[in-house]
Order: sequence, then structure tokens, then C-alpha cells
Amino acid sequence: MMLEPAHRAGDAPRTAPEQDTPGSPSSAASLPNAPADPPAAAAPAEAGPPTRLQEPARDARRRKEREQWLRRRRLERQLHDGAALRISALVLQLGLFRHRVPAGEPDLHASIDGLQDELHAVLQELRDVAGKIYPPLLDEAGLGPALREVTERVHSRVRITAPDERFGPAAEGAAYFAVVNCLDILTADAPPVEVTVRRDGAELTVQVAGMDVRHAELMHDQVRLLGGTVEISALPAPSATGGEPGPGTITARIPCE
Repeated sequence: MMLEPAHRAGDAPRTAPEQDTPGSPSSAASLPNAPADPPAAAAPAEAGPPTRLQEPARDARRRKEREQWLRRRRLERQLHDGAALRISALVLQLGLFRHRVPAGEPDLHASIDGLQDELHAVLQELRDVAGKIYPPLLDEAGLGPALREVTERVHSRVRITAPDERFGPAAEGAAYFAVVNCLDILTADAPPVEVTVRRDGAELTVQVAGMDVRHAELMHDQVRLLGGTVEISALPAPSATGGEPGPGTITARIPCE
């Protein structure tokens, strides 16, 4: 099952049928944010497929989304290189000042210790915010190391398989948060999950195996604005679940820069 059909370069254009079939590239489901197609009477009979008319708007949305990811990465760097470093410097200065305070001033020592603790808490909160904007490790080392760091805080067993290759800030950012959205909801009794990252031509492919496929929308929300698609394949549901889908594989494909 595919949440959003892919529009791949090199596909042969098709002639417009009398009525779109569900799942076809010209149906509204293929571009959920695109305006509705104009009435047939408003377009000349020799006009090309409706998707041709939507391509400029679609490409503009993707460019805007890539620019948003670049801005997020710059903002994270500003927080790290600016506010975070200044707070760290203040903590060190307070430590030096504490050593100069006479031993007979316990109240002053306690006040300095309290200030240092508060600054450490502020610094950690700032790092948490920066990580939600664009994780520093993702920027510095790529998807593999960044996702492995996430598994340390997850309550379930997760295995990450990823190359050292880089895929661009936008594709990596979307893929990272798509996977994190799924991993964050895992419980301690969840089955093992395996995340595989690879390049397929001009696309970054991320597979999450062993995940409840009903959570595929969490990944789709992150990748769709870059022109990404999500496919799901579920294992047969046991009768105890009343026929509901169970663990399967969620595959996201994201165009690389």
C-alpha cells in the first residue's frame, strides 16, 4: 500500500482519461496540497495531463521546504555557537569565583552552587531545543550516528543500519524526524525494530521494519513536502487483534538534493 504515489523522472506522460481512477497521478490523493483540477470544459481538448499544470507549484513547494531545512540547520548552529557557549563560559567563571570566596562564607558558596546548577539546567534545555530544530550530530556526522544516538533513549530494541554517505540537509532532516516520530512511541514490550537507510538512485530510502504500520502517517507527514512517498507492507493480522494490521515495514523515499 502506498500513501502517496511517486512521480519519478523518466515516466512517460499519459493521456488524460475520461475519469481519474483512485490512486492515479492525476487524482487529488497524489498531491494533497494542490488545488483542484479545473473543470474539463475550461481546458482545451489538446491540453496535456493535469499533473503538468501542477508541476511548477509542486516544485516551488519542495524548494521552499528545502530552504526551511537549511534555515533550521543555521539556527541550530547559532544556538550552539552563540548562547550555549556563553552559558558554558558563565558556568566556568562562577566556578573560578567560588574558589576565591573565603571558606567561612558557606551561604555565598551555596548561592554560587545554585547558580551553576541553574545554568546547567538552562544549557541542557537549550540543547534539547536545538536538537528539535536540527540535531547537531545529524549535521556533523549524518543519519547513522544521529539515529543510533536516539536508540539510547528508546525503551525498545532498535537496530540501525546506515552508510556513511551524506544525502543533503533537507533529506537527512526529514528522514531523521520521520524515524524519531516512530521510535518515540515504542513501548518496552514492543517487538524489535530494524531501521535501514540506503540510497536508491536519486532517492534516500528509509525502511522501518517491525513497526505497527498504522503509524506510517507519522513518517508521511515529515517527507511529503519534499516530494517523498511512504509505502507500507503489513504482516497478516492475527485473529486476536480483530483483523487490525500488525507489525510490518514502513518505507519512506525522499528525493536527495
